[in-house]
Amino acid sequence: MLKRFGNVCGMVLGVACVAAFPLEVWAQAGSNPYRTVVGLQAGQGPGLLGEPWARLPEGRGWGSPGGLEIDADGEHLWAVIRCGGDGTPRGSQTYCDDSDLDPIIRFNPDGTVDRMFGSGMFSWPHGIHVDGDGNVWVTEAGESEEGAERVFGHQVFKFSPEGEVLMTLGEAGVSGDGPDHFTAPSDVVTAPNGDIFVVDGHNANGNNRIVKYSGDGAYVLEFGGTGYGPGQLRGPHAIAMAPDGRLFVADRQNQRIVIFDQDGNYINRWTQFGMPSDIAIDADGRIYVADSESDIIQNPGWEKGIRIGDADTGWVDHFILDTGDNPPITQGGSGAESLTVDRMGNIFSGEPRPQRLLKYVKVR
Repeated sequence: MLKRFGNVCGMVLGVACVAAFPLEVWAQAGSNPYRTVVGLQAGQGPGLLGEPWARLPEGRGWGSPGGLEIDADGEHLWAVIRCGGDGTPRGSQTYCDDSDLDPIIRFNPDGTVDRMFGSGMFSWPHGIHVDGDGNVWVTEAGESEEGAERVFGHQVFKFSPEGEVLMTLGEAGVSGDGPDHFTAPSDVVTAPNGDIFVVDGHNANGNNRIVKYSGDGAYVLEFGGTGYGPGQLRGPHAIAMAPDGRLFVADRQNQRIVIFDQDGNYINRWTQFGMPSDIAIDADGRIYVADSESDIIQNPGWEKGIRIGDADTGWVDHFILDTGDNPPITQGGSGAESLTVDRMGNIFSGEPRPQRLLKYVKVR
């Protein structure tokens, strides 16, 4: 019986053995104890046909999911759904510029819609975060076209759970790199003391920084910067906070996770989670990472999918393989760009190009 210890292994009774898989190999060969919820809901059993878990109101078509986040109650799911319903084919992103649909949606545990808001406020809403008081933070990574009647872009919004705007950071339609402006902010997270951390820059040629504000929106500091070195970023796409307060940034174009403390000091960088698009960390310190980009062009030797591990050791335990095509990126496959985890350990993933939202349950 083999036992693994990081990058080495041993046999019971102390007999020597061959070195175990390195982390990078295990990150793609780990077990997958999860399956999607299709046919498991509404009292149906495994193997029976059923509808997808998430169901929009009758008559509303799916758009591209952006960020996902579990509510403060640990059960309801908040999702950014980029409007849609306009005939945009699967395999393409959807937008909200010309739509009156609400892009911010809360789902009940049974997959039905509980509430919606945000109509007329966004072009391409991206990241979402729910703070300890249940307030909903959303980043706008898009912008309106020049001369458009409605001006969008480069902002971060704080909403009450009912959809009232409580705070706005940035200036609509105005990009920049100062303390009061962003350029396509990707994500946001808040600390228990109220401090705000904005991932500013969706693209590799953007601001590539993390901007910290106090709870009342006052600028504190920024860190990161463009580059390949320790603590530098290229196309940061998401941020998550571990239970001990460390900040995990999905440094997507650098194909790694970069870890900081809350003062912006560089701690470490991890490459064993692939080319990360989103990160979730639960209260037990389990880390869940969505890799929607790895393929033989962008990250050779790596597969797209969801990797699950330990946020302290960095060890990858499980891997949910993207069942779609590789190389990229069409109508098929998971392509999970966003994910979150409820208090029961169920995983939710948002897939922008297939325009669907999936729920995974652990079955072994």
